Amino acid sequence: MKKHNFSAGPCILPQQVLEKASQAVLNFNNLSLSLIEISHRSKDFVAVMDKAQALVKELLQVPDGYSVLFLQGGASTQFLMTTMNLLKTSGKAAYINTGTWSTKAIKEAKRIGDIDVIASSEDKNFSYIPKDYTSSEDTDYLHFTSNNTIFGTQFHEFPKVSKDTMLVCDMSSDIFSRKIDVSKFDLIYAGAQKNMGPAGTTLVIIKDEILNKTGRDIPTMLDYSTHISKGSMFNTPPVFPIYVSMLTLEWLKNNGGVDNIEKLNNAKAQLLYSEIDRNPLFKGVAAVDDRSKMNVTFVLTDESKQEIFDKLWNDAGINGLKGHRSVGGYRASIYNALPIESVQVLVNIMQELENTL
Repeated sequence: MKKHNFSAGPCILPQQVLEKASQAVLNFNNLSLSLIEISHRSKDFVAVMDKAQALVKELLQVPDGYSVLFLQGGASTQFLMTTMNLLKTSGKAAYINTGTWSTKAIKEAKRIGDIDVIASSEDKNFSYIPKDYTSSEDTDYLHFTSNNTIFGTQFHEFPKVSKDTMLVCDMSSDIFSRKIDVSKFDLIYAGAQKNMGPAGTTLVIIKDEILNKTGRDIPTMLDYSTHISKGSMFNTPPVFPIYVSMLTLEWLKNNGGVDNIEKLNNAKAQLLYSEIDRNPLFKGVAAVDDRSKMNVTFVLTDESKQEIFDKLWNDAGINGLKGHRSVGGYRASIYNALPIESVQVLVNIMQELENTL
């Protein structure tokens, strides 16, 4: 029996996706060859790439004038690529710091140019989303991280920028979990290993017209134009992660798309947060108004109950519930593929612990 997988990432994937992917590793498209041993330029894999890109555009309703890329290097490489491709040599960029990943993005961006951290929630260990901030009109772009896996906060309203400022977002841990208006963004990037697929590929959605305006000599592999012109195949792409991402996006489409999954995600979050707020043995970590619907962080109010609680959830077949060391306590990651039944198992365990009082 499969465990109830609350892992923060790499995370749970739909069972049917895993089954199809495992078959493709053995025999892809009845070629008597594995997916991971055929040419990435063969018609069979080109069809995979084309379909994956088309599904992204369909599910997120990506407007004309945007390119969809599947790249390598994780979101961490995008920390550098966004700055190199968008920040003018004499320009400046604004960042909102809401956790570990935005902190790392800021560090990389500062290697390239003038970076202004216009807001931060570091003063309260990133337990909230800053609200009162302004970005000057001469800013090249504003960068933020939409969901914070470690601290359990999420932007429920996206920042607004002037018409001359580009909006850039790291959506690694909540892309495809809720409806977004892609036209409001100039660049979105997301590591695959939350709601899209396994680690190894990174999705980039970029408005074509914003490129080649920085005055920089960008290294070939770090230039978005390189990858757009070659259809994400300038170098050998990570064929397996892209294929599994395609299958996952297919699964999402067949299950009602982003509209339906958002409703399911809201129900899962409501179920778990309601128990955290009701049960005297637990309390949430993040500010209530900024709670993430992907990563639920909470702690025990009575640490003497930890050993009992840990045994209960382990015995119930729950995996990946331990909190990040920066926060402690527990973190339940409730990504798209996690069924609400798994959340109910966790809630039942929390209620069982309460009954030991």
